[in-house]
Amino acid sequence: MQSWIHYPKNIKVAKYISCYWLIEKTTLQDINNFPKLNPDPATHLIICPQKQGFHYDTAPQVSSGSGSHWLFPQQQTLQIDHSERFIYLGVKFHIGALYSLDIPDYNHPTLNQADTVDMDHLLSVTGFPAESLLQIGRTEPLECCDKLDELFLPLLTNAKEDQHSEITHKVLQLLDSTAVSELGGKLFCSQRTLERSFNRVTGLTMKQCQSMNKLEAMLEYLYQRDASDIDWVDVAFKFGFSDQPHLIRQLKKQIGLTPKHYVEERGLTIDIYGGVTARD
Repeated sequence: MQSWIHYPKNIKVAKYISCYWLIEKTTLQDINNFPKLNPDPATHLIICPQKQGFHYDTAPQVSSGSGSHWLFPQQQTLQIDHSERFIYLGVKFHIGALYSLDIPDYNHPTLNQADTVDMDHLLSVTGFPAESLLQIGRTEPLECCDKLDELFLPLLTNAKEDQHSEITHKVLQLLDSTAVSELGGKLFCSQRTLERSFNRVTGLTMKQCQSMNKLEAMLEYLYQRDASDIDWVDVAFKFGFSDQPHLIRQLKKQIGLTPKHYVEERGLTIDIYGGVTARD
């Protein structure tokens, strides 16, 4: 399994796209055939060969198909079928970015599903070079990212901001460091107005998004440590849980594993899609 994550160089592109990533499975010997993706408030556009299948399972809901596709914000842990060889080139958009973009055939906001996408239609091009990009991504990641910047710039240049997207940008800048109940006072805006605009742009509540971001930060923290080095009481305090039982309940609710089981099975719960990657 090989993977990389890089960031847009173009400032206009970086306003809407968080990062580019690639993951490729080249051998059937990999034992991690059904990894899980953590809940994610961001949207990913995933470029892959036209005949390559995808399968995301949140039981009882399943999203499947073939070729390039959207993976919209997910409120639950997803199990992916990675049992066959595959290559994915991903474009991770900032939270709520799609609200400002003129995307053909897109129903906003969309959550908890994956949908196929016509890349020619999306980017107003003829003959989107998917295979060429994937080949460059295998060997020259930075060149691949430069080409993605070039391809996405026209779509992003035409983005339109309004009062709801502006409010949401301000909320996102404070969300990881401020209690939701304090945001109205800091932004000189009513809590109801903040919540309404944020939900309109992202499809999520501020609390839901904050919880997902906190989970991502905590799992990345755990990913970098051996089980013997983890003090669960300290982890609970560090990430804002009232006590260790509260941490256990939340982790069980969000990813279906207790903290102990997560550490034991960390190879099975990853967010390689522009987030946590495997340790060296």
